[in-house]
Amino acid sequence: MMSKKQIITQKYQVWDDARRRYHLSDAQVQMARELGLNPHKFGKLANEKQEPWKKSLPEFIEELYFKCFKKKQPEVVNSIELLVHDQREKKAEKKERQIISKDQEPVKFDDKMNAA
Repeated sequence: MMSKKQIITQKYQVWDDARRRYHLSDAQVQMARELGLNPHKFGKLANEKQEPWKKSLPEFIEELYFKCFKKKQPEVVNSIELLVHDQREKKAEKKERQIISKDQEPVKFDDKMNAA
């Protein structure tokens, strides 16, 4: 049985690329997203080899998260793949609800009056 590869939306693909490029864990990616960091600008933050006074990107994200939220990491850590999967399920459920609501015919006011 072949596994169907999930297509990740552009919104999450940027984060997935940053996770791979900068060797971040799912928790660190989630922390960065909650902090509102821009993954396109991680290159400026992740140059501790050229600028030795800087911390590594994972350490920087963890320290910033602790300063903002006073905890080491989020209680529930979701991977990008799980977020995409959940988003697809929600979209499918919404579509199903729309189909069901279209199938049900609205009751006309005149029909109610005649029945009573």
